[in-house]
Amino acid sequence: MVGWIPQIGKSIGPHYQAIADAIEADIRIGRLAPADRLPPQRVLAQQLGLNFTTVARAYVEAQRRGLIESRVGAGSFVRGEATASPKPARRRDLVDLTMNLPPEPEDPVLLERMRLGLEEIGTNLTALLRYQGFGGAPADKDAAVTWLARHHRLEVPRDRVLVCPGAHSALLATLSVLAKAGDVVCCEDLTYPGIRALTAQLGLQLVGLAQDGEGISADAFEEACRRHAPKALYCNPTLLNPTTATISARRRAALIAVARRHGVKIIEDDAYGSVPVAPPPPFAALAPDITYYVAGLAKCLGAGLRVAYLAAPDNRSVWPLAASLRAATVMASPITVAIASHWIIEGIAEDVLAAIRQESRARQGLVREILPAGSYLTDPEAFHLWVSLPTPWSRSSFADHMRSSGMGVVVSDAFAVSRPPPEAVRVCLGGVVGRQETRHALEFLADALAHPSPAVASGII
Repeated sequence: MVGWIPQIGKSIGPHYQAIADAIEADIRIGRLAPADRLPPQRVLAQQLGLNFTTVARAYVEAQRRGLIESRVGAGSFVRGEATASPKPARRRDLVDLTMNLPPEPEDPVLLERMRLGLEEIGTNLTALLRYQGFGGAPADKDAAVTWLARHHRLEVPRDRVLVCPGAHSALLATLSVLAKAGDVVCCEDLTYPGIRALTAQLGLQLVGLAQDGEGISADAFEEACRRHAPKALYCNPTLLNPTTATISARRRAALIAVARRHGVKIIEDDAYGSVPVAPPPPFAALAPDITYYVAGLAKCLGAGLRVAYLAAPDNRSVWPLAASLRAATVMASPITVAIASHWIIEGIAEDVLAAIRQESRARQGLVREILPAGSYLTDPEAFHLWVSLPTPWSRSSFADHMRSSGMGVVVSDAFAVSRPPPEAVRVCLGGVVGRQETRHALEFLADALAHPSPAVASGII
């Protein structure tokens, strides 16, 4: 019933609640029947003279009550079992824009190749259930070297590579080797939350460095070296989580010069380094003798593929790293590593990465189409963005507003190190969220940015 309009003129309370009440009442009297299609949210908002966000929130509330269901690309419909009797509240799953995951491949041919890859390694399953040589079997190290050269622009000998159970374990091992409790590690002033957790666990002091359009300020790093004598500089240099900034080649050279002057090691967490087609050369290629390089597969192939490659500066550095990794993790899962190696050797991983790049570019096209220019930072090849909030929004009220309408975002507090968090949120465009859900979420986000309600923005409902 596309022509349906709720009667809310004399309703008391929030408009979104009144619309949901009207849906329930009209189902009760038969004005709305099972399978009836409700008007598109933006159309209904125009008809009622309300904000799009209000109507979107109303539909979420009706879903929560079990009255309607939404079908991607089709619209919202009265549920077949909807009745006039009260139902227990049902929680609708969030459109999760919080976890920074790559878009999931949907091509049936590619998915079948991935599945057949699992079957292929299963032919050797008994051997994969045994303890393996630490740091990766020769074939797995060969796959790592191939991947690093092909997609990270890094040529590294096999005997300097360790295969790890995810980037976190590699970072933990590296920090444990380079610093002890009380020592200082520098990083971006808005940085990956995982490094905050790891340094806190080890009792290290994290000092955030100011950034500009080319990345971490070399002057800020110089000053921090003089004041704090840091043991290491941690950086997420390509498509930084959260802002998507990439450190320029010129700035990388300047930071390396500062690190050499002060005897500081560089920990390069290149989680997104394989996502761009032509990123700048990694620190590990420019200064291999002082750089500990970590390249995980979670952000370029899938978060469940907990495999990372750790390249040490030299052969002597491998042994303390291996000892630290062995103490914390025993070994990487042989089954998971076998999947990664098989996909790399057979070219499946390369095709998965190509599909992720293609879908990320398509979703960035939606960002440019829907969000107002200047309201966000992103990169055409990234699958997340950094949104600055207009007055009167605060980051907490904005996140609450999004969550109340079934969408999760991450506030800046999770990323800030040495300065007050800005009024901003990170929005992710990948994971299980499809392209149509992404469009809907971005439309809701754009409307909230364009029409902030002072009452909602201040948290007063």
